[in-house]
Amino acid sequence: MSPNRFEPISAELQEAYLRLGRPTPLFRARRLEKALNTPAQIFYKREDLSPVGSHKPNTAIAQAYFAMREGVGALSTETGAGQWGSALAHATNYFGLKCKVFMVKVSYDQKPYRKYMMKMFGAEVFPSPSDQTNYGRKLLENNGHNPGSLGIAISEAIESAVSSPNTKYSLGSVLNHVLMHQTIVGQETLKQFDVLDVTPDVMVGSVGGGSNFAGFTYPAIGQTLAGKMDTDFVAVEPSSVPSLTAGKYEYDFGDTAEMTPLVKMYTLGHNFVPPSIHAGGLRYHGAAPTLSLLLHEGVVQARAFDQLSTFEAGRLFAETEGLIAAPETAHAIKGVVELAREAKKAGEARVIAFNFSGHGLLDLQGYADFLEGRLENT
Repeated sequence: MSPNRFEPISAELQEAYLRLGRPTPLFRARRLEKALNTPAQIFYKREDLSPVGSHKPNTAIAQAYFAMREGVGALSTETGAGQWGSALAHATNYFGLKCKVFMVKVSYDQKPYRKYMMKMFGAEVFPSPSDQTNYGRKLLENNGHNPGSLGIAISEAIESAVSSPNTKYSLGSVLNHVLMHQTIVGQETLKQFDVLDVTPDVMVGSVGGGSNFAGFTYPAIGQTLAGKMDTDFVAVEPSSVPSLTAGKYEYDFGDTAEMTPLVKMYTLGHNFVPPSIHAGGLRYHGAAPTLSLLLHEGVVQARAFDQLSTFEAGRLFAETEGLIAAPETAHAIKGVVELAREAKKAGEARVIAFNFSGHGLLDLQGYADFLEGRLENT
């Protein structure tokens, strides 16, 4: 925590960000536009180019660096699809810390190569609920086939941190410092649009906890609230985990075991156990408090889509733009496709931008299930 308005970024930390591939490019999806026969212009920010294939290192690098500087020996965390766990494992390895990751069990089984990526960076990885914590063991006694949730994994990671020497807990989304680290994405995007002399009419991002969406949109939201831009903001989530579109705006725990402070957010309830969809990073019962407030005040809109339609959007993007999106990212693509179709119906040449937050090269089992007709429409 710091009372200062600005903090200097050390040369060591700047070099780490450069090694991530910052700044990342902004592309126009001309082939997708053509396939949709839309007058809309579609742009996407490439956050899949980092060493772990997602936007998550933007905050992992900062958290690991400051933990190292404070003399912390290890970080514990949770992960859903594994992108955050991979990012923190990469960052702790870079700065010489140990890392323990509790990965939601259904994703641990669905996405085996994510756990091996973390282990390649020296991290310990456990399926959550696990036998490593008192809370995990309690859940396994009650239900040995518990698929897990991000709320459960957070509880285990916190328990591990408080019961292990020289260990602190690290979070990959939801809280203010994480969202702030991610705003490098949106800051770069605004500068890139300035070079093009273009202003986006709509900015889109997928939402689990909110760091991807916030990182992409918050700088532009600031400009819009100041009257310097006129842009709409659309948050996209799974219809099976509809915290923004069907949740209650109230105080709730961020984890299942009620270890975290209460925060006011849109929530499905901290005991909610989501279906085993492949978009593991979006299987969270709540959302970032700042994003929840912006939604409550009408600054942000929210839409929800089912699993099959998002995978279909992911396939369309692969066929047109040549990039395989993570299932989480495919939700944003689905939102963009619908907005482009609405622009076509209205005859409006709108500028639509979204965050291509991660690649799906380690999510091919989900696409295999989709292509072979085995994917459930949750």
